[in-house]
Amino acid sequence: MEQAKHFLEITEKEKMHIPYLIAIFCGLRRGEVLGLKWEDIDLGKGKLRVRRSLTRINGRLSFKEPKTLKSKRQISISPFVITKLKEHKNKQEVLMTRFAQVYQNNDLIICTEVGKPKEPRNLLREFYRLTEKANIPRISFHDLRHTHATHMLEIGENPKIVAERLGHTRVAITLDTYSHVNQDMQDRAADKFESAYFSS
Repeated sequence: MEQAKHFLEITEKEKMHIPYLIAIFCGLRRGEVLGLKWEDIDLGKGKLRVRRSLTRINGRLSFKEPKTLKSKRQISISPFVITKLKEHKNKQEVLMTRFAQVYQNNDLIICTEVGKPKEPRNLLREFYRLTEKANIPRISFHDLRHTHATHMLEIGENPKIVAERLGHTRVAITLDTYSHVNQDMQDRAADKFESAYFSS
């Protein structure tokens, strides 16, 4: 968690914050992050809907539907994320005004300065540069999603909720993927049970 916080501090200073914030706080895949539109976010209710993914098909950037019904999902977002999204929206509106003659309003949350979809490979190159600057191990963008899931389980969140946030079709997939977290959870569960037994 300390590394994740440090990384996000670096990305904020670099003004490249939002895609990584969404990945870490919401557990979205890279294509899902890049496919998000403002119409998918209800800032008032704190809800985010995953409806599409940005990917390269036959050499062209294209939006496609999530691969499974469970991948097409709604998740809750925290007040901190809502605040950061509002700040990002304000900055984006400034760019829309500045580049009004060439701006392409695709309603995308993550896009270029002129509103075009952000090339996934460019995001990856940016990500590697930022991890190096933050002096953290070189990991894949997908590992930000793993960071989200691991910490959710470590703080005792119900695996079913975690599976829903990740868009897994079955809870068993989540538990199998994050089996490395299970031993610590088992240890804490044993201690909790003993504590409850002797305090009753």
